[in-house]
Amino acid sequence: MSDQGSSNKPLSAQRARRGALRFARFAASFVVAVVVINSPALARSFQEEVQHRKQIIPILGTTFDRDRKPIGVVAQLQVSVASRKDRNGMEVTFESNPGRFSIRAQVAVVTAINRAARLAGLNTDSWSVSLTVPYEGVTIYGESLSAMVGLTVVALAKGDFIKPARVLTGTVTRDGHIGAVGGISLKLAAARDQNLRRVLVPEEYDIADGDWETPFLLQVSPVGTVTTAYEALTDRPLEAAGPSDPPLAED
Repeated sequence: MSDQGSSNKPLSAQRARRGALRFARFAASFVVAVVVINSPALARSFQEEVQHRKQIIPILGTTFDRDRKPIGVVAQLQVSVASRKDRNGMEVTFESNPGRFSIRAQVAVVTAINRAARLAGLNTDSWSVSLTVPYEGVTIYGESLSAMVGLTVVALAKGDFIKPARVLTGTVTRDGHIGAVGGISLKLAAARDQNLRRVLVPEEYDIADGDWETPFLLQVSPVGTVTTAYEALTDRPLEAAGPSDPPLAED
């Protein structure tokens, strides 16, 4: 018994020393892990992967009532912009549920996004854009929503947002102007009924529209260029970013 007791003491001390060594190694590895996780390079890679912004915006359009008379309507869209790590080109997803977009509307929106981004000096190669119509069975036709959507995408990519109760109807032309669209008087009436406060319309009017009056308590602002329209929608300038600036960079 005495021999077993004396032989166990050095073994216990040895185990204790081994345990202390293992704990020290664990503690050291934990400190290294904390340093790595808090390194700026890794933190930036995490941010690039999770950067994502979205906004629900109003759009103006026209349709027909039960008597087949044209009327203006205000609808809403959800616009979402995320930044990927790759540079494989812009991806635009037009969700087909609950509502959907016509082919013509899709083409106009993609064109407007590309033109607006170019004017802002932004690289779209890593953008993933998603658009949703939150109305069951509704299809969005036409091109007049395209400037509003294009400038919203650029705003989200820059860290800006469209101000509440403001809306733009029009297209984005190749030379950076807001292109003319029809049904302005009907759209203004709908905007007033839905309590929108400011409507931006193209300086260039559609001849078929004729004359129209500004509804009471509604601010109507004719805009000629994308730069002017962006500032009116966001209260921020459309500043050109440097070629190396990543999209969706945090302010």
